[in-house]
Amino acid sequence: MHRIEVDAEMDLLEENRRLAEKNRELLRKKNVVAINVMGAIGSGKTLLIEKTVESLKGYRVGAILGDVIAKDDYERVAKHGVKAMPLNTGKECHLDAHLVHHALEDFDLDGIDVLFIENVGNLICPVDFDLGENYRVVMVSVTEGDDVVGKHPEIFRLADVIIINKVALADAVDANVDKMVEDAKRLNPKAKVIKMDLKKGIGFDEWMEWLRCVLQSREG
Repeated sequence: MHRIEVDAEMDLLEENRRLAEKNRELLRKKNVVAINVMGAIGSGKTLLIEKTVESLKGYRVGAILGDVIAKDDYERVAKHGVKAMPLNTGKECHLDAHLVHHALEDFDLDGIDVLFIENVGNLICPVDFDLGENYRVVMVSVTEGDDVVGKHPEIFRLADVIIINKVALADAVDANVDKMVEDAKRLNPKAKVIKMDLKKGIGFDEWMEWLRCVLQSREG
């Protein structure tokens, strides 16, 4: 890589960090907990948000749905009656603080306790881009192969919660769930690791318990 390209990349990341802090300060002033939900296409990110909206009683939820074309995911979440916004990235394979900053300018944060920001389906591109969130959730599926965690170490090192989804399909796709858990814990001993199958109800209560603890700590 040429020096000028390195400098440009460093400037881009520095600007992203600056805007991420502005996003974080705005969310702090509004007393909103922001959760960046990352994972590959088909890992279950949108379904996780949908089921969470249905189950999170007593809290007001908002969602920003990011994708190359975000219409479908937006419609899935908005039908649950929550404040939601589609955020199209066009050719970009990740959200960044700049995109989220402009989205927050148009998003009514009043009356919101928790804001889910669904990132573009990718395990590589979102790694370097802080959005101003409070927590990062990374979701993978056993159908991606039981080596998916080990092959994408950086995104898991930054996670607060690692969800291994579709565990009921593990035998059918010859995936070793224990290996995936071990890889996750090796890369990030501090992260909460949850074995989940959203369609079978496995692990969802554990996720909700973590989320409620986070929201209760916000109230304190």
